[in-house]
Amino acid sequence: MKYIFNPQSPPTVAISGQESRFPVRRIFCVGRNYRAHAIEMGHDPDREVPFFFTKPADAVVDSHTTIPYPPETENFHHEAELVVAIGKGGFRIAEKDVHSHIYGYAAGNDLTRRDQQKIAREAGRPWDWGKAFDLSAPCGPIHAIAENDEMTHGKITLRVNGELKQESDISMLIWNVREIVSILSRSIHIQPGDLIYTGTPAGVGPVKSGDIIIVSIEGLSDLVTTISDPL
Repeated sequence: MKYIFNPQSPPTVAISGQESRFPVRRIFCVGRNYRAHAIEMGHDPDREVPFFFTKPADAVVDSHTTIPYPPETENFHHEAELVVAIGKGGFRIAEKDVHSHIYGYAAGNDLTRRDQQKIAREAGRPWDWGKAFDLSAPCGPIHAIAENDEMTHGKITLRVNGELKQESDISMLIWNVREIVSILSRSIHIQPGDLIYTGTPAGVGPVKSGDIIIVSIEGLSDLVTTISDPL
């Protein structure tokens, strides 16, 4: 097959303990999936049907990467999240069968241009300019599920320059991993290479040039991201 220009190589994420890398197909994110964060953002924390938004696959960024402060924002926020890496495709997957479709887990950071998100939300527009910009999906090394088995609990924290900003436990997810994957698979065929960012705890807040952000999830490798000056 001939192309008019060379196609981009697939985005990838590191795998803990391996030289091989995980090719990223799509990135899905769950909105407001911790009760305290839903309240923090001014929304009803009851268990309504979860909603999803997306980021482009090439927004993914490895740990220990320096990211320039993005354009078109004056309110750039961190959001610590558990990331689920899909290893086997499926459609309309029952909750009891979800485990067999998961390759592994990682620590993630759903970077957000909060001012752009707020403008879109208030106008009833898509969130893309607030969520789906370049380098907006840092992801730590994926730990294969055999290492951790099913993640139903585990402390999740985020620190900026060593100061604790977010702290919760995976068990506090409003919709747990099995439910999230099952619900998502009712609308689309999930495929190997899909990443699902499962939502963030309370405590989201701004970061600035020079900040070092560390997301830690019990049992997983830390995700370290440095913010540099704008390009």
